[in-house]
Amino acid sequence: MANPATAPPRPTAPPRPQSMPPNARNGTQPNGGHAAEISNLLVKLVTEHTGRGPTKTATYFNEDLISVVMKDALTKGERSLVRSGKDKLVLDVRVAFQQGMREDFITGIETITGRKVRAFLSANHIDPDIAIESFVLEDGSSTR
Repeated sequence: MANPATAPPRPTAPPRPQSMPPNARNGTQPNGGHAAEISNLLVKLVTEHTGRGPTKTATYFNEDLISVVMKDALTKGERSLVRSGKDKLVLDVRVAFQQGMREDFITGIETITGRKVRAFLSANHIDPDIAIESFVLEDGSSTR
């Protein structure tokens, strides 16, 4: 075992470029100040539509793209179906829920950001239980 006094110094991470905003490393930009508001909106809507919302949510806002990662959102009934090997059925039901929430999602994102949503994309994964909702915004800066 090396003597700590004689061990070579540990390499340090390179400094962050000056042009990178302090919060850029976690996927947010200065115009993404609405991340918590967006996360809360999607949790609320998913809970209203399915009876249970995700336990963990993270929103990433990069210029014209917002992605919301939701974890642990399957309902008790969906989990039971998964245990019975009905993964495809659960995914089909999730797609139906997302289609039903689409307009509420888009209206909420447009209200929060002050920008029009050009495209909405949605995907689910069973194990691990993760859903991603992504919104591509029209070019331009926020009006809020």
